[in-house]
Amino acid sequence: MIAVAEAPNFQSEMRLLLRERALDAAREVVCTEGWGAVNMSRIAKDVGISRPVLYKEIGTRQALADALIERELGTFLSGIVDTLAEHPADPITGMTRAADYTLRTGADNTLLKAVLSGRHSGDTTLLPALVTEPEPVLGRAVAALIAAMRERYELPTLSDDDLESLIEILVRLTLSHLFQPIGPTDRAVTQIALVITRVFTGMSA
Repeated sequence: MIAVAEAPNFQSEMRLLLRERALDAAREVVCTEGWGAVNMSRIAKDVGISRPVLYKEIGTRQALADALIERELGTFLSGIVDTLAEHPADPITGMTRAADYTLRTGADNTLLKAVLSGRHSGDTTLLPALVTEPEPVLGRAVAALIAAMRERYELPTLSDDDLESLIEILVRLTLSHLFQPIGPTDRAVTQIALVITRVFTGMSA
């Protein structure tokens, strides 16, 4: 009997497309007018669907905010993992370059700029997902980097607990420079590189 390939689930594909279009529309509004200008009726109109359909596929306005941040984070993490892969034999350099990538890409990210600028206008709805809640940013970043480090580098002297502690320290440090920069990016990278070298060397000795 000839096996018949399973046909793509058209409905699932359309729902995914709808979700991406809704997130694109919300991102555009945030970047140009701030999160305060985002409402479900407007996003539904921009996408070309009814408000009830948008609520069914996305959920609440807060769910839209969370999905927007989660998608943006996914793009960042992909770039970070790719940066680590460019330095397969040198974890210290790989982590330093990953921090450099994060700070420079973040500085140019229009969504992040819009969210952080909201601190001055009272439009802070998106900030908790970025800087205070353990998920999605910190938790996902730590998990992704632990997996990438184990895949890319031989770290026989580092236990899983020690590696997790190291990665969390570096992620928290990098995020603090990203969210509250007080000087040039090169200076921040130099500081992070010093910590990476000393902490990583000490824990792997």
